[in-house]
Amino acid sequence: MGVDGAGPGRRVVVLPVGVAGGGGDWGRSPYRSMPEAERSALWRRRLHEAEAGLTRYLVSLGDQPQLAEWFALQGEIFADLPEESAPSAQWQRLFFRGQALMERFLVRRYGEGVLAAWAASNAEVHRTVEPDHGRGAADPIHRIARQAELYGSDYEFDEERPPGRERAGLTITHCAIWDYREQARRSGVTITLASPCTYCTHALSANIRAKGFRPAHRLHSGPAGHGCHWEASAGSEGTDEGTGAV
Repeated sequence: MGVDGAGPGRRVVVLPVGVAGGGGDWGRSPYRSMPEAERSALWRRRLHEAEAGLTRYLVSLGDQPQLAEWFALQGEIFADLPEESAPSAQWQRLFFRGQALMERFLVRRYGEGVLAAWAASNAEVHRTVEPDHGRGAADPIHRIARQAELYGSDYEFDEERPPGRERAGLTITHCAIWDYREQARRSGVTITLASPCTYCTHALSANIRAKGFRPAHRLHSGPAGHGCHWEASAGSEGTDEGTGAV
């Protein structure tokens, strides 16, 4: 993976040949062969975006008593921190535990209504730490695909119109986050939100906007389980399009 300069504070990462698509069955779950080290690195990046974004949001509130509690919670989030070379499953557990703790912290003190503001704050971190790959609207959609892969979700890029600079789309046909949440719940993890979509839709929309594109999503459920369709497009941002129910 090479890196080209693209101005101050901006990274353009050149993906290895074959990752960005082209030929064969590229549009269906193309990241199945993502290496362990890359999976672990993406879990760490996601945790950094969430933790740094929440710190940023709390500082903006100027809520000193809550900040003191947040500092204590950080110790709980990062307890038993794995070695960098640890299997990605260990980083996945750390991220999920941290995400669950942060959701509970926010919802108990401020209500679910602040989740969108937290997601927007996280997206400002995402804007900086998520490298650009020079694919335009396809970049944020590929990031969603990689996140879907981390949980083992079933997903595919839009076949009629492959991801491009002006527009890109992705369908998650089975969201395995739901499966993982239930496994975690059975193991004793406290799950605050009734649906992962409650936060996830805010987070993915904010990340797409942070990269300069207009998001749209549609939720669906059926025999294959819960899923969603996402699009990123160039042009004026406007209001997100979001439909469907879980």
